Amino acid sequence: MTVLEDRIEMADADANTKRLDEWFERLERMPVPEGFRVEIVEGNVHMTPQRDTHWLIIREFLWALEDRFGRKVKVFSDVRIDFPGHENGFCPDIAMLKDSAKPDDTGHWRYQDVEFVAEVISTGTAANDYGPKKTAYATAEVPLYVIADPYQGRCFVYTDPKDGDYENRTPVDFGTDIDLTGTVVDLVLKTDDFPRD
Repeated sequence: MTVLEDRIEMADADANTKRLDEWFERLERMPVPEGFRVEIVEGNVHMTPQRDTHWLIIREFLWALEDRFGRKVKVFSDVRIDFPGHENGFCPDIAMLKDSAKPDDTGHWRYQDVEFVAEVISTGTAANDYGPKKTAYATAEVPLYVIADPYQGRCFVYTDPKDGDYENRTPVDFGTDIDLTGTVVDLVLKTDDFPRD
């Protein structure tokens, strides 16, 4: 890349962040129903209800990460992180950041510090999680992305991001251990207690 291309890319990212800040400020003033999460995917606002199945699976991920890394691990649920692409203000179900991660000058977490993301499929979010969000995570070079799909009773493990996609996709049925040793999380995730929808 040239210096000019770098500057154009940085200006585009700054403009995206400002637009996303405006959107989220407006959304915070709106009467969003209790128990709904809001995120912006490719400039579109998505509100989805938090279901018990959804939350139970998120907790399994959270507990596994805390068991592996301790209570001070930088892991978040439903916290905004802006990702590459057009107006992508995502609130991943699980996002684990590097130990050295710090919010930027505007108080936002940087996608460059995200090491692992997990999303739990809802009927309303499936197309995003398998589509534009997967592309954005790969473009951001998030080394490990896991989708838990309670409708299929299966997880999908994505590794080796390259050119906006993941080179490796491994399906794992609920009830089967997910071997994530050798990845950034370096653990075996038990899925025996993952509920199905």
